[in-house]
Amino acid sequence: MTRLILAAALLALAPSALAQTDGPPSDWHLLDRDAAGVAGISLDAAYDALGDREPTEVVVAIIDSGVDIEHPDLAPVLWTNADEVAGDGVDNDGNGYVDDVHGWSFLGGPDGRNMEHDTYELARLVRLCRLGTPDATYGDCPAIEAALEEERAPLAQQAAQLAPLLSAAQMADAQLTEKYGDDYSLDDLDETDDPGPLVFLAQQGASLQDLEDYVASIESRLTYGLNPDYDERDLVGDDYTDVAERFYGNADVAGPDPNHGTGVAGLVAAARGNDLGIDGIAPARIMVLRAVPGGDERDKDVANAIRYAVDNGARIINMSFGKAYSPQKAAVDQAVAYAVENGVLLVHAAGNSGEDIDVAANFPNRTFLDGTVTDGWLEVGASGADQMALAAGFSNYGRTAVDLFAPGARVMSLKPGGGTQTADGTSFAAPVVAGVAALVMAYFPDLSAEDVRQILLASATRYDVETVRPGTEEPIGFATLSVTGGVVNAAEAVRMAAAQSGGSMPPMGE
Repeated sequence: MTRLILAAALLALAPSALAQTDGPPSDWHLLDRDAAGVAGISLDAAYDALGDREPTEVVVAIIDSGVDIEHPDLAPVLWTNADEVAGDGVDNDGNGYVDDVHGWSFLGGPDGRNMEHDTYELARLVRLCRLGTPDATYGDCPAIEAALEEERAPLAQQAAQLAPLLSAAQMADAQLTEKYGDDYSLDDLDETDDPGPLVFLAQQGASLQDLEDYVASIESRLTYGLNPDYDERDLVGDDYTDVAERFYGNADVAGPDPNHGTGVAGLVAAARGNDLGIDGIAPARIMVLRAVPGGDERDKDVANAIRYAVDNGARIINMSFGKAYSPQKAAVDQAVAYAVENGVLLVHAAGNSGEDIDVAANFPNRTFLDGTVTDGWLEVGASGADQMALAAGFSNYGRTAVDLFAPGARVMSLKPGGGTQTADGTSFAAPVVAGVAALVMAYFPDLSAEDVRQILLASATRYDVETVRPGTEEPIGFATLSVTGGVVNAAEAVRMAAAQSGGSMPPMGE
């Protein structure tokens, strides 16, 4: 396998897979642009401006893969359903969900089992075609089959190409571990050793673990995500064809793999002043809604998660997920409209395909099937620390479809078990915006969700700099990649909120 093939494969690694040892401070996303020289959100300045004000409680719903509710920096900030008795097997508050103490999972069964993997929506559409019941919206079965093969073929090729390297690297690692122990260094080997495959990986800026993780991700996509024959939805116990059905699932909001959701939740509201040194942005409560498996989320589950959040008091809903097909979009549109009607702000990650989503399909979104464009929605792209190379290379963008950017490259947050993780993705930019929105709502409760949305748009720091168009090597003005041309700014948002709510504050810099 050539170095070019490996380099291309490693560039496609899932966010945070590549180990990096240099770069901006671990908390760069919270820092001030002028004081720290990074494109952060100026959180300390926001809290300085707030002074002795006392916050009110704001609940942020995290629709995601699950959250580690025992993480010491999340446990104190979890939303708790005061009307539910934990573990008694009774729907004490009569809301249709038994033991929903911290939220709900729409991916679990009544017997306690949970879905970890699921297919991508494209594979589900192919399955319907093969069963002779094609979807009404995506009914061109030859085109759907071709799209699936286009996704599978390069992955299968990469798996075949990487297998020999992985085998050789694992063999070399085993030999060196036996000789030197598991903490050996490539710099300390003698002339009788042959660490060739490991040296090759190091030259690409990667490790054996990186390669193992990437190969595992390919195998997972081929085995589960892009496999039309894979289907374990039955364990949930719902009638999946009934999009109006609401009461199914279980109370296990962590699920089999809460890594992604834990990182997202930590950015919004990790307990401030924690021992890990990574503060959450807002004094918010986290409501956990599990609806995103290893694969594409299902429209029915997303719609029900949104409705649960609204009905149980969430003011903000963070949605760090997305897909290219949405066969039950009408159900999601109705749930979004319900949220907006009830004064809830929805924050959505723009996606990590390096595409212009003014033209590329990306769901869920603010544009309904009838062409209506709803308020109450913020679409977020990912930015990096470097003010002269702001747009993250993986981030989706769009002059009309993306509202603003937020730190989403090499952002540190929490991971299950009590530690931290550094990750890339618009998945982590969205909760930065949700956190700033929650900060404003907590300290200025008289402002509506629409007020807060407009404040975040107006207060974003505009950068009139050249960056690289994501997904390409083409230079482009950062200001053209979103509606605002800016990055969310917590300090300016707080000051604008104070002015609008009637509480004056000193100008920036005083």
